Amino acid sequence: MAQIFSRGTNYLAKASIVGLVLLVGGASTAFGMLWWSPYRSDVGVSVQQVVPFSHEHHVSGLGLDCRYCHTSVEDSSFAGIPPTHTCMGCHSQVWTDAPMLEPVRNSYRTNTPLVWNRVHDLADFAYFNHGIHIQKGIGCVTCHGQVDQMPLMRKTNTLFMSFCVDCHRDPAKYIRPKDKVFDMAWTPDRPQSELGPELVKQYDVQTSQLIDCTVCHR
Repeated sequence: MAQIFSRGTNYLAKASIVGLVLLVGGASTAFGMLWWSPYRSDVGVSVQQVVPFSHEHHVSGLGLDCRYCHTSVEDSSFAGIPPTHTCMGCHSQVWTDAPMLEPVRNSYRTNTPLVWNRVHDLADFAYFNHGIHIQKGIGCVTCHGQVDQMPLMRKTNTLFMSFCVDCHRDPAKYIRPKDKVFDMAWTPDRPQSELGPELVKQYDVQTSQLIDCTVCHR
């Protein structure tokens, strides 16, 4: 019986298998890079706002505490967006004619809230409570990064599930004294590996419950 396939077919079959493996591997790598890239996560991308508010200027330059604007952050799920009259408390006296602040003045005159663009916007199926994290000693910088060094606000962490679960599995790596939660420049005066477990116990952080799905997905 005559041979149906030539000898070269074997090489072609092997090359096809190798090519398919490389194609699948390359596609998986490309998908992974896209998944973790700023294109999807927006990490490092400054968000344009109706007013170019600078945390660097207000926090580092003027020394404003986070709670001056984010008034509900200690006891609410929502950190709070400052109403216009909070801004005008200062800007009725300083930079009163600055063109970039006209939207603020107009908001105050017309009693129309400014519409800010969300920088950190969790999916609706993920529940997050600012208050409980602060009460348990998790600093603002842990999730939001060095906002005191940001002329325009941007994300420094993906806030993907893996980011949250990493902390929930071992909060001792991130927990800090409660009076240092709003301190952007705080560093522990001894190894975090020693301080963390002590604070976890002191603040009664229920580590066994933190990895329960219903903590975040309700």
